Amino acid sequence: MSGNGQEESEEDYYLLPDGRLVMTASFLLKRGYCCGNGCRNCPYDYENVPEHRRSDLLRQRNEDISGQITPSKGMGKGSHPK
Repeated sequence: MSGNGQEESEEDYYLLPDGRLVMTASFLLKRGYCCGNGCRNCPYDYENVPEHRRSDLLRQRNEDISGQITPSKGMGKGSHPK
């Protein structure tokens, strides 16, 4: 059990190959707020991260998302990602 009384599960985090721990978006949603640390899966659009860093993180997220969209993944002719 974590220090805040919530049970942790395997769905709360995963490890990167270099050993860093990454919290999942579902865990961060359960926490209920943006901590301001720039978490990789922040579901709050980094609202408490200081500017410049926040803009960089949002830009990187959008680039990562747009790089994953391909016509074979449901984008038909004339469709545009939102």
